[in-house]
Formats: sequence, structure tokens, C-alpha cells
Amino acid sequence: MKFVIIGGDAAGMSAASRAKRNKPEMDVIVFEQTQDVSYSACGMPYNIADEKRPIDDLIVRQANVFREKQHIDLRTGHRVESIDIKEKTVHGTNQDGKSFSCHYDSLLIATGASPIIPELPGFDLPGVFPLKSLENGRLIKKYIQPQTQKAVIIGMGYIALEMAEAFHERGIEVSMIKPRPQLLPWLSPSLAEIVNQELINHQINLYPGYPIKGIEASNHQLCVKSENLSLSCDIVLTAIGVQPNSQIADKAGIVLGASNAIKVNESLKTSESDIFAAGDCADVYHLVSKKRAWLPLALYANRGGWTAADNVIGKQTKLSGIVGTSVFKVFQLEVARTGLNSSEAKKAGFDPVEVVIQSRSRAHAHPGACPIHISMIGDKQTGLLLGVQMIGKEGVAHRINAPAIALHTKMTVDHFANSDLAYAPPFSPVWDPMLTAANQLIKKMT
Repeated sequence: MKFVIIGGDAAGMSAASRAKRNKPEMDVIVFEQTQDVSYSACGMPYNIADEKRPIDDLIVRQANVFREKQHIDLRTGHRVESIDIKEKTVHGTNQDGKSFSCHYDSLLIATGASPIIPELPGFDLPGVFPLKSLENGRLIKKYIQPQTQKAVIIGMGYIALEMAEAFHERGIEVSMIKPRPQLLPWLSPSLAEIVNQELINHQINLYPGYPIKGIEASNHQLCVKSENLSLSCDIVLTAIGVQPNSQIADKAGIVLGASNAIKVNESLKTSESDIFAAGDCADVYHLVSKKRAWLPLALYANRGGWTAADNVIGKQTKLSGIVGTSVFKVFQLEVARTGLNSSEAKKAGFDPVEVVIQSRSRAHAHPGACPIHISMIGDKQTGLLLGVQMIGKEGVAHRINAPAIALHTKMTVDHFANSDLAYAPPFSPVWDPMLTAANQLIKKMT
């Protein structure tokens, strides 16, 4: 049996490793268009912040390890360009420009996502970079020199905020610009204002609500142009989001789903029974909204690769779905979320009630306590917990896992308020901030 995988990052290599481990006799072939496989993309901003750390520190496993120790037929520098469903064959071109074809019995599409690059003048200029692949990270790190003094970041999402800190750590003045007026539109406004102030406190120049007209180059400098605003700099980072690499599936006639990601079922099967999709190119089932969604998350990509591989080898496995749990760091702040915000809850048909509270990361008499700000949302009709957002300088990143589990188990706010959460003065008040928020929300819902 021949299992062919398109894409050699998180989902693709997780699937290849699992299939080969559980069925060593299987012929597993992976086509990866770059030379990099199995690396920590999420670690790139922190690596770039440290000029002494080699970017290749982020490689989790070298390509040769997969080939020599796991006996996976990993072909780097091979770009698959089309899928012939009737003939069960993939076609593409290798790094030398030579065409290749390969038959499959089962196929996994794990092509990931690509950065959105506006079709505007200047986005192809030297010194203008996205940050999605390890090669992007290499180029950015190589481009930064002692004379690099100013950076402009287009966008204000996760990667943009993490890279604002990275540039700042390198002594580079940072300006951030985006067309929409809100810093983080998915975040509760009072919590978003805390992030906004944290950026201002670290001398980050913010320009929300400025549509981009293009980028110009002159006198060895770049200039990001907007109406009534020009930002000169030495380097530009485009970080306005990503989109699923689903074109190859669409071209083959495979059904697409949410946000044009490849539609899959609980077994990661596409509309073609012998073709699977996993990772950032595939859609997901949101357990709270009960709708298909597109949320490119690292853990789900790895888990999706495992699930696809299990089904390919005959072990029937299903992936229940996600609740959209994520966390990121911006300077001293930890910012986390799980579930739905108020507008998402309304779109999903709920009657959302939100409460925003401030508590402490430690007991009141314990030194070092920091404020924790929490937005918690419940459904007035059913009492169900719908979502939580949190910001603080400590105690946020792991605390978000409690409401994430509550959402997976479909707990009501009342049940969550009665959860037995751990207490010790260095880690929490007697009433954990999560419990305080839940109790306040119960009052508002009744």
C-alpha cells in the first residue's frame, strides 16, 4: 500500500511518522517543496529577537532522520502541482525543474497556509518580508544588521505583535499600521486597550485605521504609504494574516469548506474517500458554535496528522473538534482565549451575556501579585459557558486550560463556578480569578 503525503511540516510529518511506526511495511512518500521539515514556526519571533541563536535551532528533526531512522521516503524540493483523482496520481516539479508523477493508494493533503500578500505596489521589494516559513525567518534574521534602525509592521495580529517585541529586543524602532481601526477586533474592547497600552509603554508606534496604498523604495530606505501618512524604515514585515493552501484540492474537484479551507469529516476525509486533509489547509468543527470553521492551530495540525494516518492504516479514529484555545505573549503580557466572543456567540445563535472582571494572580498578601483581567461569556438561555478571554503578566497562559476543558465537556457557568480549582497563595487567591468571573457572570445571567 502506498501512502502519499503532500507537505512535510506539522500535519504531514506527524502522519508519516505515525503511519510508518504502526505499519512499517507501508510505503510512505512525502513531497515537500522546501528543504525544511518539522520545525517550530511559532518560535521564529523569539529566535529572531536573539541575534546569537542560529535559526536552525528551531528544527525539531532533520530530514535525514526521517529518511534513515524511520525509513520514510521524504523528497524535499518537490512541489506537487496537481492531483489526478481518477488515476490516483499526483504530478509536480522538483527543484531541478524536472517533472514527476507518483501513484497513491491513500493521499494526505497537508499543504498548510500561506501569508496574505496584498496586490499593491512594492510588496515584492527587497527588505519586505512575510514570516510563515523557516526560510522567511532565515532571510529576516540575515537582513537585520547593526544599521537596521526602523521597522514597519503591516498588521496587528499574533505574529505582528510577537515580532514587534522581537524587533524592539534588537534595538529597532517599531511602527505598526493596519487598515482596520481595532487593534485586536476579536478581543473584548477593555482587554484590547490593555494590550494597546502595553505597546505604547514600550514605545511602539501604532497607526490603526490607515489603509495601505503601497511601499516605495528610495535612498536605501523603504516607505510604507497610506493616505496622509508615510512611514520610512529599513525593513517591512507583512503580517496581515494567512490563507489556506487549498488550491490544489479545489483544482482537483475536492469540496472546500469554511474560509476556502478543505472540507473534512471527523476522520479527516475529504469529499474523496481515499484523500485526507489535515493541518492549516483543512477546516475544523468548532465544538461550541457547532459549525465548521478555519482555525490554523499547531496542536490540531499534529493531532490531525495522527488521525489521518490512523484511518489510512485501518484504525478507525475520529477527531471531535476544537474550542479555539490560543495564547500569545506581547512584552510582559500573556493574552489567552478559548471559545467564542460575544459577536461570534450571537452569530452562532446564542443569547450571550458577558462579564469583565479584574482579579489577582496571587493571594492579596503574597508579594508579586499582578492584575488578571477576564472576559467570560455565557448563554442566557441554556446557562452554558461559551468563552473566556484573559490578560495578565502571569498566571494566564496555563489558567486558560481550565475553561478550555469546561468547553470541551459542555459545562454550564454554574458547574464551572463550582469546580475544585487549586489554591496556594503564590499561585492564586482562594477564589481563583476564573471562579470569581463565573460567579459574577451567574449574577448577570439570572
